[in-house]
Formats: sequence, C-alpha cells, structure tokens
Amino acid sequence: MSTKDSRPHIKAVDDPSDAAAQVFYQKREKIYVREVHGLFALLRVAAVVVLLGLYYGLPWLQWDGRQALLFDLPARKFYIFDLVLWPQDFFYLAVLLIIAALSLFFFTALAGRLWCGYACPQTVWTEIFMWIERKIEGDRPKQMKLDKLPWNREKVLKKGGKHLAWLALAGWTGFTFVGYFTPIIELGDRLLAFELGPWETFWIIFYGFATYGNAGWMREQVCLYMCPYARFQSAMFDDNTLIISYDENRGEPRGSRKKGADPDTLGLGDCIDCTMCVQVCPTGIDIRDGLQYECIGCAACIDVCDDVMDRMGYPKGLIRYTTEKALQGESTRVLRPRVLIYAALLLVVSAGLVYSISQRTPLELDIIRDRTGLYRETSQGLVENVYTLKIVNMDEEAHVYRLSVEGLEGLEVNNVETDIRVPGGEVYTLPMSLAVDPVVLDQASNTVYFTLQAVDDPSIVVVQKGRFVGPVGP
Repeated sequence: MSTKDSRPHIKAVDDPSDAAAQVFYQKREKIYVREVHGLFALLRVAAVVVLLGLYYGLPWLQWDGRQALLFDLPARKFYIFDLVLWPQDFFYLAVLLIIAALSLFFFTALAGRLWCGYACPQTVWTEIFMWIERKIEGDRPKQMKLDKLPWNREKVLKKGGKHLAWLALAGWTGFTFVGYFTPIIELGDRLLAFELGPWETFWIIFYGFATYGNAGWMREQVCLYMCPYARFQSAMFDDNTLIISYDENRGEPRGSRKKGADPDTLGLGDCIDCTMCVQVCPTGIDIRDGLQYECIGCAACIDVCDDVMDRMGYPKGLIRYTTEKALQGESTRVLRPRVLIYAALLLVVSAGLVYSISQRTPLELDIIRDRTGLYRETSQGLVENVYTLKIVNMDEEAHVYRLSVEGLEGLEVNNVETDIRVPGGEVYTLPMSLAVDPVVLDQASNTVYFTLQAVDDPSIVVVQKGRFVGPVGP
C-alpha cells in the first residue's frame, strides 16, 4: 500500500549542520485544532468520558472492606474485585498482554487505527486538555489571535489560568495513578497531612508532569516521533482494511465555488478546497494527500467534511471510512483469513483465561527436600526423608488444611500437625518427615503425592508430586 509523505519540504541551507538538524527533526509549529461536531466526535467524547471515568473512579470503589482495584506491591498481592492474585499468578498477566496484542492486531486489520483515534491514553488526555484550552482561551481563531497579542493582563490571565487548570488535572492524574498502588483513601489522608513517602511523592510528580507535558505541550509530537505503532501499522493493513480516505476521483480537481454551484458545470470535483479537514486534524496533516503514518484515525476530517458537503448540497462521504479496493471500484472482503485468524486466536486465548481463573485454586503448596542429606535411617530401621512445606493460603479467609501423603506402602507422616490452620493471605512453613520400611523401595528415587485439602471447604485441594530417596530394597 503506497503512502505519501506529508512532512513539509526542507529547504536547502548553506550550513550542512543546519540541514542535518532539519532532516532529523522538523521544528514544531503549534497546531490550532478547530472544534468539530458529528458522529465520530460524539464517539470520541463518549470514549473520553468512559475511559477517564474508569481511570479516576475505580480506585475509590470499595469491595469487602478494601479497595476494589489495588496493586499492593509491598504485600505482593493484586486485588481485582473478588479476585486476589499472587506472584504465582504472574502467568495471567502474560496472557492479558497476549490478549491486548491480539486485540490490537484484530481491530487494526479490521478498521485501521481505532486504538489511536479513540482509546490511546495520549489521545484521551489530549482531548480533555484541548477542551480545557477552548473553555479558557476560546476556539481556534481566538487562540491564534491571543498568541499573536503582546503580553498583557488578558493574555497572562488566560494563559496562566489554562496552565493552572492543566497542572491541577495532571496532579490529580498522578495522584490517581499512585492510588492504584497505595490505598487511595489512605494516600489522600497522608497527602493532606503532608506525610507522603519519597516514592509516592516522586511518582505523583513524575506521572503528573508526564501527563502535563505530553497532553499539554507535546501532543502530536508523541504520535509523530515517540510512538512506534505508527511505524509498523502498515504491516497490519491490507487492501481490505477500513481506513479514513479522501475520494480523489470524486473530489478532484478541487477548487472554491459558491454554495450550491454545480461542480460538473465548473469542471471541478466536489472538494471546495476549504482546508477544514486540515484545520480539525490533531496531527496537522492533509488527508487529501493520501494515507500517511501521521494519521491517528480520529475521523475528525470525516465529520467536518460531511458538514461542508451538507452545506454545499453535495452527497456526504467525500472523506470516509473505506478501503483501497473500494476506492478502486472493487468489492471489499471484511471476513478474510487474517481477520478470522486473529478473531479465533483472541477467542481461544480469552476463553482459556476465563476458564483458568474460574478453576483457579486459592492454595499453593511448595515441597522442599532437605539438602543436607539424601536420607537417614531411624532407630526402628526405617528410611526417613525430611521436607519443608510452604503452604500459601491465597484466599482472603483463614482455612484449616489436612495433609496426607501416599505413593509408598506403609508410608508414615511424622512431626506434623493433623490440622494446619493458615490465616488468609499468609504463608505457613511446615517442617515434616516421611518414613518407610526399606523393603518396599524398589528404586533409589520414588514418587510420592502430597495432598492438602481444606477441612472447611473440600473444593479447595491441591496435589503435588514429591521425591522420596532411599536405598533399593533387597
């Protein structure tokens, strides 16, 4: 798929070092984004409200007397509503990352950069920062006029007010971020009492500053120069992928004209060259130049172009979601092999994760053999192996467990309590030994099975294999 480069042409300069600097980095010119209304603008607003609502609201939810969503790193526990995950459950995080990657591949192959246009944190926070900017400084023409004014009382108040509002939101964002790792109510109390720890203070400032810098100052620069996704997205596109495109056959040759003028009579296409599609673009590109990696798929150009077409009395869709094949007059295949493969993998992995979590046993048993000796003989002539058991109760409630061991005839369990009580969320260390008559040993290393079952809840049970070492019997 061919793309066109929308970067400004770099003029020749006398100093080679200046030319090299311009090649590697084009000096930023502020983009004044015009506000747009329409279906896709409404979808973006809905995405901002939902995603930011979840981000700022989830840490305040309570569940069974604790924070519903809390990643307690010092205690090495992740609380996700009724689910409590331990370091032993790190596997689930890996599966979640796989699901996230497959989702990105699936939606990109199906409809381009939906993630970038509607759900990327950079897009979401930039939208809310631009909304604040419009409320304080005004719309695009007023912002441009304000920037050209010399510094005066009005400019200081508006610019200062905007940045104070940005910093307040950025600070709250950083506070909320830390609230996912430290109980947020406790964090708020310590903040008001000026008793925050150094790491909590650092991360609130760091994350707040990153939000302020990325969404307030850098904006499209993050998408153009820092985000790797724009560079490899073309590998996931094909001629059947829905992308935002300008219909060149219908729009060209472009040119201005009066409202209601017949383009055929004037020898023009439907594009009136109003540049509104450029003015609403958050990355400042011209979609009429073709598919470009700078396009984040926000569809603002579709909304504004449809509005212009309505006012001109022309059909909508000069800029629209379409495919390369559709633009060439060919039929589009939505259900094609790569989409079906991504969908199947996503379904299988997601179903596997749900099933695995539903069957998860909140109990872990680690068996550690004594390393000081392979075995020892007791005064009764039995062969004895010594073990240390680590019992991890991953439930929030205390349980009483009963231990049994089998695998060898006449196996005796020594130095162990009959019933073992382990508090919720605790690790219990249990020393014990096994003894057996050497005549039943037909090999040097034998398999034994340790079974640990909750007395108060028989469904909580775990079975682990262990090794019993001894001399080979006669």
